[in-house]
Amino acid sequence: MADEKKPAEGAEEAKEEEKPAEGKKKSPIIIIAVLVLVGLVLAAGISYFVATKILSNSVAEEGAPRYHDPGVFIKLGDAKEGLLVNVGGIKGGRFLKVGIVLEMNPGKQDNIKEGKLNPVAETKMLDTVLQILRSEPLDGFDAQKQEALKDKIKVEVNHTLGEGSIYNVYITSFVLQ
Repeated sequence: MADEKKPAEGAEEAKEEEKPAEGKKKSPIIIIAVLVLVGLVLAAGISYFVATKILSNSVAEEGAPRYHDPGVFIKLGDAKEGLLVNVGGIKGGRFLKVGIVLEMNPGKQDNIKEGKLNPVAETKMLDTVLQILRSEPLDGFDAQKQEALKDKIKVEVNHTLGEGSIYNVYITSFVLQ
């Protein structure tokens, strides 16, 4: 019986020696698989960060949303002539004839009712735009500064009528003499 146990013990020892050899072969494969998995998780995390933080910040910096309901277009001043303003101060002797169209938010019921501009809102808009044009120095009417002038009109009219009232400002004619 003692002889019978010895071969069984020898067989067990041989099997134990084979197990570590198989474990050593599997561990580099497992390590590589874990490293690849960690790399994929890192790549996904970085992609998510870029998509949510960096791209959303660039969209937020652009200001108002690009897409909005179609606005109501209102021309300021005379339907044909637009606005005629004395610019450069009283002694400036210069006149500006300008056509300004404002794209207004139709959802603002205080300003627009049934597609028509409220007379109170029209008076406030005209007053604000005329004050801006009169107070602007002559070099502020330069062609390169036209976008800044439109932005200034938009900001001031929105401040007067309530934020979100004006979507955009369009200058349709511009004569300075």
